[in-house]
Amino acid sequence: MKVGIFGSQYQQEKQSIIRRVFSKLASLEAEVYVDTIFHDYLLDAFGFEPCVAGLISGDIFDLDVAISLGGDGTFLRTAARVNRQNIPILGINTGRLGFLADIGSTEVEDTLEELFKHYYKVEERFLLRLETESRAYKGYNYALNEIAVLKRDTSSMITIHTSLNGEYLTSYQADGLVIATPTGSTAYSMSVNGPIILPQDNSIVLSPVAPHSLNVRPLVIPDDFEITLGVESRNRTFLISLDGRSEIFPTGIQLKVSKADYTTKVIKRYNHTFYQTLREKLMWGADVRMNKKLK
Repeated sequence: MKVGIFGSQYQQEKQSIIRRVFSKLASLEAEVYVDTIFHDYLLDAFGFEPCVAGLISGDIFDLDVAISLGGDGTFLRTAARVNRQNIPILGINTGRLGFLADIGSTEVEDTLEELFKHYYKVEERFLLRLETESRAYKGYNYALNEIAVLKRDTSSMITIHTSLNGEYLTSYQADGLVIATPTGSTAYSMSVNGPIILPQDNSIVLSPVAPHSLNVRPLVIPDDFEITLGVESRNRTFLISLDGRSEIFPTGIQLKVSKADYTTKVIKRYNHTFYQTLREKLMWGADVRMNKKLK
């Protein structure tokens, strides 16, 4: 099996997990390829040079599985690198709170064993596509989690004129607007009180950031809707962010957001469910009083 490793460069205290991953892959006789930047980081930060079949330097590669070592941010960057290559991604969490990278340190060896036995499930997650006039957005214009339109300064809010399928919805006066997939409903959207949506659902959520009116609430729409945005700002610029990749735009440019024509494939263990992840990551049902007693 050809396995590609992509990782974060902020894992000084997590090197034991990383070494365990490489050690287990070696015992499974995997054909391992490592992202060049991550390989250099391992060598410089840890003095660790794993035995690999080759390095990954570009955006086109031939792999059976991609492994993301880090948090959800690392997983999103890995998904952007994989792009349309139809390679499933396994997220091993060496960060903090992880919904995409949800394999914990105690599960590493068992999960990799299952991977090589082909005992896992693959969930297809849809992405959002951003279209701009004259291709003004220069980067990778797809987002697995969310597309956010945000103000640049700390003073005045922006106005975001929003239409759905060509019909005017409203003009959000707010610090911004987050347009999220079900995958991204537990990320930025949740932090601004957007609803949690099951990964299997075919919906998009529009969540305003600090809206001027308390009557403005998050809105869930079908995933086949096209969203058109026009932005007004006092400083005549605004920020647009796709999974954290940001660019500054001048006002007057029309933005179109729609469902992408391809999916990202996410590897999950058979004994893991989204409900279990919610209970563990968000501590649903946990009694904080018990934690205080234990201290």
